[in-house]
Order: sequence, then structure tokens, then C-alpha cells
Amino acid sequence: MTTTQEKSAARTTAEGWLTAFADALSARDIDRAVSLFADESYWRDLVAFTWNLKTVEHHDGVRDLLTATLGTTDPSHWELSKEPTEAGGVTDVWFTFETAVGRGSGHARIVDGRAWTLLTTLDELKGHEEPRGENRPFGTEHGANPDRVTWKERRESELAELGRTRDPEVVVIGGGQGGIALGARLRQLGVETIIVERNERPGDSWRKRYKSLALHDPVWYDHLPYLKFPDNWPVFAPKDKIGDWLEFYTRIMELNYWGSTTARSAEFDEASGRWSVVVDRAGEEITLRPRQLVIALGVSGKPNVPDFPGRDRFRGEVQHSSQHPGPDAYRGKKVVVVGSNNSAFDICGSLWEVGADVTMVQRSSTHIIRSESLLEYCLKGLYSEEAVANGVDTHTADMIFASLPYRIMNQFEKPNYDKVREIDAEFYAKLEKAGFDLDFGDDDSGLFMKYLRRGSGYYIDVGAAELVADGKVPLVRGQMQEFTEKGVKLAAGTELEADLVVFATGYRSMNGLAADIVGQDVADRVGKVWGLGSDTTKDPGPWEGEQRNMWKPTQQPNLWFHGGNLHQSRFYSLYLALQLTARAAGIDTPVYGLQERHHLS
Repeated sequence: MTTTQEKSAARTTAEGWLTAFADALSARDIDRAVSLFADESYWRDLVAFTWNLKTVEHHDGVRDLLTATLGTTDPSHWELSKEPTEAGGVTDVWFTFETAVGRGSGHARIVDGRAWTLLTTLDELKGHEEPRGENRPFGTEHGANPDRVTWKERRESELAELGRTRDPEVVVIGGGQGGIALGARLRQLGVETIIVERNERPGDSWRKRYKSLALHDPVWYDHLPYLKFPDNWPVFAPKDKIGDWLEFYTRIMELNYWGSTTARSAEFDEASGRWSVVVDRAGEEITLRPRQLVIALGVSGKPNVPDFPGRDRFRGEVQHSSQHPGPDAYRGKKVVVVGSNNSAFDICGSLWEVGADVTMVQRSSTHIIRSESLLEYCLKGLYSEEAVANGVDTHTADMIFASLPYRIMNQFEKPNYDKVREIDAEFYAKLEKAGFDLDFGDDDSGLFMKYLRRGSGYYIDVGAAELVADGKVPLVRGQMQEFTEKGVKLAAGTELEADLVVFATGYRSMNGLAADIVGQDVADRVGKVWGLGSDTTKDPGPWEGEQRNMWKPTQQPNLWFHGGNLHQSRFYSLYLALQLTARAAGIDTPVYGLQERHHLS
């Protein structure tokens, strides 16, 4: 328990650093501000200073950021927002501040009087605040008015006009959780938006997956903006329940959601600053002309279906995991599942339950963590019932997680996974004895870092790993070489009979999906999407300290990418929405780290 004396010391440290930092910025004394950072230090800014998502490192990075942004940002009104705490020589500081155009908040870790990490975020734009709390809409018009227009009439008029007689400001391609979360943010900020989705109903991207699919992330990690899941919502929600929630959320948040709509092409006209987005809406071709285009087709968007010789002579059925309907039709059948990540294990488990003869083909190593261990040792402090009881609400948890620079996040994650390896040593030994190729990431830092770096290569075990470990689901390691008449043949010569082959082989980059719509030239200009590294087309390119081209300006003016899991869709939708709102409002947005043309987008 923190004593009063410890609280006082933490507050003294926090107030001293924050006051000194504020004074240096007010005086435009960049050298003095830089001196308040440790020699090894990291400043992560989400839009507030940079109109970008940007992490800079050490004194040179801080100096460069401030030199480029301080004059236009004009930060002021720095104040502590929570009682500072100290543990292990690190003082945690929570604060708020203002800029020339907005209000923000942040977090710092102070070591020996200097900042080790700093997070600054833009929370709202002045004059464009969300209508909530005391500013919530009145909802009706009291008094007599012969020209009264009801809410329903206004809503029907909007649905009929937007995209027909009136251009939207933003078109979001993709109506999964990412597009829906962003649409909700933009709706509250008054930015007219149309979400286009090829499926008929919101939530269909969940409903149409294999029937055993459920979230592997717990409920506390998965809330959407504005509407938390009810307190009796299951810890791990089944796919159809999530699908229904997304559908009702879309209606309650009054989103302009065009289902049964496929984006065919999009072309940007630099002279007008608008896109021409050709869509097929239930058989009708419509051209939308937004200023901003957001690709929100998910990290797991375009199925990666390998092309092996002999497909034409194989007598059985072939599916990608995204097409797999579930196990019921395959009772007693021989099934080969190529892959060893989340979908592969889920599908193998459900097939085994109905009596299918299922074999897993592992092509490369996989990180596995038991669901119980993930909750207890990796998520409990931030996303759990206990965390909520200790005052760590979802937003606070999100900010703590965001305050960890990607460069050093592995230092925070590795001890958790070291503990898991110790606790579950018997489980892992059993898997390896069965021939399973395990890993814990490039630096043994576990699930989150592997997800951020690759978006694949892991399984949160909800039971199917035991089937492999026990030999109930036979495991074969190797690369598939070709189809045979009766099954598949691996490179080592092993042949496996199959009535069904399921390719649980993941998905291609969102960049590939974008190329189908905006063209390969534009996609190449943007470069890779997702993963840690460079935003440029060079590979490996320089370290950028953020997810490639996600939630921030790209090398193609007025083109953005949004997506990720429910947590990322919730958290980063705010910062993307603020960037889009600023452009709609004509606010100057000088982007730090990109070409000058983005000032005018």
C-alpha cells in the first residue's frame, strides 16, 4: 500500500517535471525541454503535436519533433489529472493539456527526475466537441410548430440523400468492427460518412464464419466506443452474439451503413481533392465522391489461398478457413487442416468433436498460450474484473497500453510470458513431445508482440491444443507440395488422404485488398500496411516506431487505413476520426514526418 509520504514524494516529482516541461515549452526553449528527457527516452504522440501517430527516440528525436511542431501546436495549460504513483523508482504521471486547436491528455514515466517515456494524445478539437454530457442533444422540440420535422423524418431524409444528392465527407470501405467503430466516432463529430460493406447485414463477417468461432479476447478488452458490453456479457462472446451486437450498435449509433455494397474502384482527383468511388449497391452502380477514403477491411481481409499443382485431380473438397461452414457435414470424413494458428486449432477441435478423422499440418512454428494463463498473467492488471474494481477502466487501460513504446514493449511483456512458461511447463513439454514446433516470438516476448509484428503465428488455446498434445488430432510437420487424387502430398513425401482440405493459411496484407480498389500504383506508393517497421516502400526501411500506415496519413493524400482487433478498432478510431474531422473543418494539419502535400489534404 502506498503511504502518504510516498504519495507526497510522487506528487512532488510529478509536479516538478510537468511544471518544468510546461515552462520550457511556453518559453520555446527546446534545449531545456530536451534536457528533461533521459538519455534513453521515448515520446509517443497520437495526433496532438504531430497530426500523425509518431514515436521519436532519445534527445535527437525529441529535439527534432519539438523543432518541427512546437510553434504550430502552442501547448499550454498542463495539469495533473490523477494522483501520481511511484514504484520501483518510476513515477507515473497523468496529465491534461491544451493545444492551439484541441485538448489532450497523456502519461509520463519519470526516472531520476527525467522522462523515460512520454505519451501525448489529442482527445478533442475545440469547437468540434462531441455532443455528450451537458452538451447532449435535447432530442425533441417543445412547443407548437406546424413545420415540425421528427427524428424519423430527418433520419429518412439523410438516408435518402447522402450519397445521392449530397456527397459524404468520408467513405469507409469495410463494415466490420473497424469500420463501425470509426463510423460511430465520425457520427458523433458531425462528419458525414457512408460505410460500404459487401455483406448484407452488419455483423455478417462474424456470422458467416465456422460455427464454433468465439472471441479469444475477454470482454473487458473488447468494448466498442460509447456502448460498453453489459455487465452480464459473456467473457468470451460467440460469433453470432458479436454479429448481433454489431448490427444493433450500427442502428443505435445511427450509422449510414450500406450493406450488400461492393467497392469496385476508387480514383483520386488531386485538382478537386475528391475520390470517385464506384460501388455496386445490390446491383445498382453508384459513384460516391468523398474527400477522404478509409480502407477498413481488416488485418485479416483477403484470404491467402495457396495454389498447389494437382488441384484438378483431387476428388475431395477444398476450403479456406474463412469459407469453412463448420463440422457437421464432415462427421466420419478424413480432413486435413493446413495451418497451426487460431483458425486451424478451432476447426480441428470442432471437427474432432463430431467424429471427423482430422490431421493438422504444421508448416512453421506457432506461439501458443493457454487462455487461462493469458487472462491471469498477461491481461489481469489492465483488462479484468479485478482491474475495473481497482479503478482501471477501459480507457485508462488503453492509455497505459498505448504509453508503452513498441521499441521497448517487449521488456514489459517478456516477464509475463516467462512466468507463463514456468507455470505451464508441463503443457508445453507435452506439446513438444507430440512434435509441435513452439515459439514465444522473436525475443520470447509472446502474443502481443507477435500480433503487432506479424498479425499471425499464434493460438490462444481454448482446448484444442490438448487434442494435438494427446495425439487425438494427429500432427504432421512440413510443407504441402501438391494435391493427389485422394489427398495431399508433403515435400518430404508424406501422403495424407482427405475428403476435405482446409487451408487455415491466414490472410494477405490490407495493402493487397487496397490494390484491388485503388490500383496497384497507389498501393505501391503507400507501401506495407501493418507490422512494425517503415511506412515507406523500402524494405526493411527505417524504423518508424508505429504500425505501418495504420490510423494516420499515408503517402497517398486522403487515403487512410483502419482496422485491427476490437481493442484497436475502439482506441485508434478516435485518433483517425479527429484527423478526418480536422480536415473536414479546414483546420491546418501540418503532418510531422510526411511530405508537405498532406498539409492541404
